[in-house]
Amino acid sequence: MISYRSIAKTLLLSTLLLLGSSFAMNIAAQDGKTLFSTNCAACHAVHKRSTGPALAGVEDRWPDKAKLHAWVKNSAAFLKTGDVYANNLYNEYNKTAMNQFPGLSDKDIDAIVAYIKTVPAPGADKPAGSAVPAPEGDNTLLFGVLTLVLAVVALILLRVNGNLRKLSIERTGEASEEDIPFWKHKSYIALIAVVLFIAGGYLTTKGAMGLGRSQNYQPVQPIYYSHKVHAGTNQINCLYCHGGAQEGKHSNIPSVNICMNCHMNINEYKGEKIYTEEGVEVDGTKEIQKLYKYAGFTVGKPFDASKASPIEWTRIHNLPDHVYFNHSQHVKAGKVQCQTCHGDITKMDEVKQFADLSMGWCINCHRETKVQFKDNGFYSIYEKFHQDLKSGKIDSTKGITVEKIGGTECQKCHY
Repeated sequence: MISYRSIAKTLLLSTLLLLGSSFAMNIAAQDGKTLFSTNCAACHAVHKRSTGPALAGVEDRWPDKAKLHAWVKNSAAFLKTGDVYANNLYNEYNKTAMNQFPGLSDKDIDAIVAYIKTVPAPGADKPAGSAVPAPEGDNTLLFGVLTLVLAVVALILLRVNGNLRKLSIERTGEASEEDIPFWKHKSYIALIAVVLFIAGGYLTTKGAMGLGRSQNYQPVQPIYYSHKVHAGTNQINCLYCHGGAQEGKHSNIPSVNICMNCHMNINEYKGEKIYTEEGVEVDGTKEIQKLYKYAGFTVGKPFDASKASPIEWTRIHNLPDHVYFNHSQHVKAGKVQCQTCHGDITKMDEVKQFADLSMGWCINCHRETKVQFKDNGFYSIYEKFHQDLKSGKIDSTKGITVEKIGGTECQKCHY
């Protein structure tokens, strides 16, 4: 007969394996999206041609995964192999070299490809009045419920086993052991304590790591401002409204005057229908009227900036006070695209915080991102690196990462 201790160990091991697999799958689901946003989004869209080709169906175009991996890691070296598709692609885009990503492993590239497959085509966007699609990716709750169900089944089987054992003892006439109530059984108590300890420890650790972070924070703003309409459809450059991102530490919020430069003449919205996150259609013309109220503007009369009052936008991105971050250092000197930190802003109606902006997230970016030494005066002081690149001591295809110029030193961000 199987002992209670053996069954308890089996149940505990099964529970740990299920919890571990659920957490691992959750992490894997997020990795592809994060890697895509960090490395690919600046030049590629999934379903639309951008600086580079659309990435939807990339596996079909590269049937040999080894070639795809080699292309992503070092396209310049792969072109020398004479591959027909690669050279045609290179010529199609005016011989513009693709960035090299030697830091990406084969598994990283496969994770990016797996994420690309999950992105729906534009034609699959929700129609008017349709329900908002469910959040993607997180199966933790499902696996948690399955784990709980299996645990209950295991406990029932333990009780059945106990009853069968008792019947067997009665039939053989052996002296039966005293029946210990469930809540007093040491094996059950130990098992429940271990499970609660693991679950509590995980939730506590996750909560502590998330203190002060606001990933996916998406507040309701006083005016429904769609970045998809302005930066996406109408191709307004980010720096037109957020000029401070190129010239100073902060990316300033545009004043009412900036908005009125266009909206003195645009007083009616005639574009595609837009919806809130809840699926409610937004009346764009009414939102423009809200802007006019802040601006003190009446259609047909001159705009008097002195009558305008500031719009009380709700701040979304906020770093701790002990962290120094300079927008111009990244945008102007580092040539970092806005999408790297803020996500695909041209497809967002209501803006949310795309990245968790944790120290680990920033450090990983510094380790992987190459700085553009060529024709960039900000890096002229690093003479040794320039000489090493010319002499071949440093592989020019791998380049110089932010880490090599001190980008992971504590005092860079904390002083």
